[in-house]
Amino acid sequence: MKKLIALLTNNDDDIYCFRKELIEALIAEDYEVLISCPYGEKFELMKDVDYIYDDPAIDRRGTDVIADSKLLLHYISLFSKYRPFAVLAYTAKPNVYGSMAAHLLGIPVINNVTGFGSVLNESGLKVKLIMGLFKFSYRQSECMMFQNSTNMRLAVTSGMVTGKKKKAGNVLMSLKYGIFGGCKAMRNRDFILIPGSGVNTERFSYMPYPEGGNGINGEKIVFNYIGRILHDKGVDDYIEAAKRIHAKYPNTEFNMLGFIEPTEMHYEKELAELEKAGIVYYRGSQKDVRPYIERAHALIHPSTYGEGMSNVLLENASSGRPLITTDNPGCKETVLDGVTGYIYRGGSVEELVGKIERFLNMSQEKRVLMGKRGRQRMIRNFSRKKVITAYLSKLEEL
Repeated sequence: MKKLIALLTNNDDDIYCFRKELIEALIAEDYEVLISCPYGEKFELMKDVDYIYDDPAIDRRGTDVIADSKLLLHYISLFSKYRPFAVLAYTAKPNVYGSMAAHLLGIPVINNVTGFGSVLNESGLKVKLIMGLFKFSYRQSECMMFQNSTNMRLAVTSGMVTGKKKKAGNVLMSLKYGIFGGCKAMRNRDFILIPGSGVNTERFSYMPYPEGGNGINGEKIVFNYIGRILHDKGVDDYIEAAKRIHAKYPNTEFNMLGFIEPTEMHYEKELAELEKAGIVYYRGSQKDVRPYIERAHALIHPSTYGEGMSNVLLENASSGRPLITTDNPGCKETVLDGVTGYIYRGGSVEELVGKIERFLNMSQEKRVLMGKRGRQRMIRNFSRKKVITAYLSKLEEL
């Protein structure tokens, strides 16, 4: 009888865009796969994959205790029915409540900390309560996988993870990836550091770089923002920078791709007005962002959100596009400043505008080289194959 692996997350994008290769690898290794994730249109692109499907009700950003209790009970019922060999959990609520349910039933859990989200931007009692919930939920997990060294360091210092009979030097060795940019997943018994979700460097292959001028003369320079339309993702900074740059460099185009968070629908009206003014073009949520990456000259990712490792940064760099992003954990690790893109202080519109102007004043040859160096770095350090290998190795140890 095949061993069943249960994979939990909160969004169909997460399944199709970031976990599909892992799911296929598990099936190839003769595991059966159960996917528990709210239904979304990306599942229509998964019809060629054989899996068991579960459709839970998850309010991703809500704080309703009753709704969250129902989710916990749902996972208990699901695991009691299927008795998975192991649970792979992603994103906040599946990580927390899926772990609780699995621990209650004695099922091993591998947690992937895809970032602490908006929690890190909160303060006081709320942070203590949420971080305490994380700590309680993860206490019996077989392994925790961290996507950046800052989150791992926070988990270690807060006691969220403690390791199993570890030597004092091991923690420092595990932090090596984030500090020195090495490519290996450094292990510390029950928690390891991985290069985010990794990037499929074949799907996001190198795209010929488009011709471009300097924002005034020559071909138009195109910038993209790709991600949820959410304040903590830095969209207000992106919009303000677009206004300032477009006024000085009219031969520029600023695009925004992604869905507007239901809690922040005020952006819908603002983006419509900006599009009328020719400043920012809202392209909505796209099934495939590659055509938009292809015609762009750079990606701007102004996030101050609690990222794990920003996938859009990995995908754009893999496609040969320079990156302009913040010094936020989960963003800065993807860029060699001045070599594959630019890093600026998150929340500073002035610094963002300065980096964009610096990019506009670069020669076409230097932009092309910057993109190619980014592509090489993704192949070397951030391939999704490294992440899949880490999971398969850990499952073999159970």
